[in-house]
This record gives sequence, structure tokens and C-alpha cells, in this order.
Amino acid sequence: MQPTKEWLEKWQKAKKFLKPVKNLEDYFTLKEIAGKELDVMDIGLCSIPTGEFLVRDPLVYLGSKYEKEYFQKIPIGEFKTEVCVVKASDEDCDRYAAVRLKFNDNEISYFEEAMKGIEDLEDVNEGDYFGFAVDAGLACICDKKLHDLYCEFYEKFAKENPDGNIYDDYFAKLFEESYKDNPKYQRDGGDWINWNIPNTNYHLPMFQSGFGDGVYPVYLAYDKDNNPCQLIIEFIDVELAYSETDEEDED
Repeated sequence: MQPTKEWLEKWQKAKKFLKPVKNLEDYFTLKEIAGKELDVMDIGLCSIPTGEFLVRDPLVYLGSKYEKEYFQKIPIGEFKTEVCVVKASDEDCDRYAAVRLKFNDNEISYFEEAMKGIEDLEDVNEGDYFGFAVDAGLACICDKKLHDLYCEFYEKFAKENPDGNIYDDYFAKLFEESYKDNPKYQRDGGDWINWNIPNTNYHLPMFQSGFGDGVYPVYLAYDKDNNPCQLIIEFIDVELAYSETDEEDED
């Protein structure tokens, strides 16, 4: 469903405020920010067969067929899922600061926040974002077709396991196996999986959401010809989060 003409008119005025306050590409090109060492991890392909997409918590929200896709579209294909990791220190474990799908090597001209086309755009200020909610510490980038298949899987699991829990009874063992196979930048319970939807060839990576539950922005990067070249989820503003921590530690 496309946004109304009235909403699009408001968005044209508001979207200049709904962009990142920094260059998000830094998470994938710099080796450190705010004194924190960074690395980039490839967790495998993400399948985008239609170009319509949403970003959601897979355990809490993705299983609902009523979840709405963003109105912007992205290229169709299989794209590498890159995770910017803030490396563990004495005080903390490895944290996932950002996740990216890079569609091509075009130079970024500008960013837009991914939008559903139903947001209330009154009183939007610079640096604001709408974001998506995480309530189970996980997130995923999901094509519309994969969303439909996931809902079918979710409903089937619920019907066959009326007293079950989809994480404890299904996904937990997959996360544990992911840790055993790829322990780098994971806790022993597992922090990411690249899940094949059963009976398909579609890849749906799931990954930890930085500091856990919260609301996180999703941005699309466009080139000079207004074509999308990257999708980036920002989980942690590394400079803001860790600079404040360092200052508090010094007091």
C-alpha cells in the first residue's frame, strides 16, 4: 500500500530532519571510533526477492502478517549481510553497532530513514527517527515474500506447539550451533544465525541488537541518481555511547 498524497507532501518537508547525524558508512570503513576497536563480520546472504522489505524483531513482531513493509523499495537479489562489531573490552562483551546490506559500490549522496508511510510527521526535529521496536534482543532484514513465508512457519509452529516457545523450542539450538561453528564475536548462546526458511532457498539472517531491547533506526543510502545503494541499521551510536561512558568512568 502506497502512502497518501497528503502524507508524501508532509514527508518531503520532514525527511531532511529524518537522516543520520553522522556518516553511517564509517562503521564499515573505520577501525575505531571513540577509542573502541571495530571490525566488520560477514554473516552470509540476505534474500531480497521482491524489493519490498521490513526490519523487525523476528521473535516478537515478524510473525504477525499485519506488520507493514516500508514504502521505499530496495534492489532485488542476494546481498551480503555485514555487521559492524564493537570489540569486547574488559567492561563489556562484543556488541553489534550496525548492520548493512550493500547493493552496489555507488558513492553515497544522501540518506533517508526507511518509512512505512503512516507515521505522524508533525513536530519532527533534526536527529529524530521513528525506528523499529526490539523486545527480544534480536532483529532481521526481511523481504515481503520471506515475511509471508515466515508468518506461515510461525503459525504452523504455534498450531503444532500450543504450549511451546518458538525461541526456546526452535531457534535456541540454531543460535547455539552458530556459536559452535562461528564463535568469533558471539556469546556462547549465540548472537546470530543465517536461517534458511524451511523448504526454501531463502536466507533470513537474525542478529543481536546492540544493547538489546529498544527502538532503532533503519536508513537507506542513495546515490546521485536517487538509486538505493545501501541499507544500514544503526544499533549503537558508538561515539555517543562510549564517549559518555568514558567520561563517567573518569569522574
